[in-house]
Amino acid sequence: MAGMGAGMLFYLMPDPLVLGPRWLPLLLITALLVPASVFHKIGRFQLNDIFGYSGLGVTTLVLVTSLALLVMRLLQHLGLPLELLKGAAALWVSNVLVFASWYWRLDGGGPNARDRRHSHQAGAFLFPQMTLSEELRKELGQHPWNPGFVDYLFLAFNTSTAFSPTDVPVLTKWAKVMMMMQSTISLVTVALLAARAVNIL
Repeated sequence: MAGMGAGMLFYLMPDPLVLGPRWLPLLLITALLVPASVFHKIGRFQLNDIFGYSGLGVTTLVLVTSLALLVMRLLQHLGLPLELLKGAAALWVSNVLVFASWYWRLDGGGPNARDRRHSHQAGAFLFPQMTLSEELRKELGQHPWNPGFVDYLFLAFNTSTAFSPTDVPVLTKWAKVMMMMQSTISLVTVALLAARAVNIL
């Protein structure tokens, strides 16, 4: 559903920040993620993965394209301040949702593989629950424990806010590269918008 949320944000963005009609990204994302959800419910996990990855790929492409259009408009001093602010805010939130979805989709073999395991012990991220003893987790009501989407959303939100991981260390190269990409997108969005705001003032 995070992908659908990102698609809705793209639909609400100002026209100059979306390549093509504003409804097209939402339509494409919906056409891929709704079947992914259906296939998950009926247990067709391979098809769920294919449609899920495809939907995320489209969402990521739209995010990067919209960011490029925002940068171009800021550098050329085009667009009304309110329009730019609205677009940058939508891109920042979309960035969080898109990368949370990627982390959720890729970590530990993905959600389907994590659901089949009794408890999450290894992955690209070292969540605090993974460092607790089994006895302590039972005492805290965290056994068995598997990360849900909210865990990855929290990770992505912290990455976009602090430009670095906070309470969740990153263990694998692919995750480090993705977190650098997410931080860069967030930094570019915030820094360029701040620079434009200073020029306006």
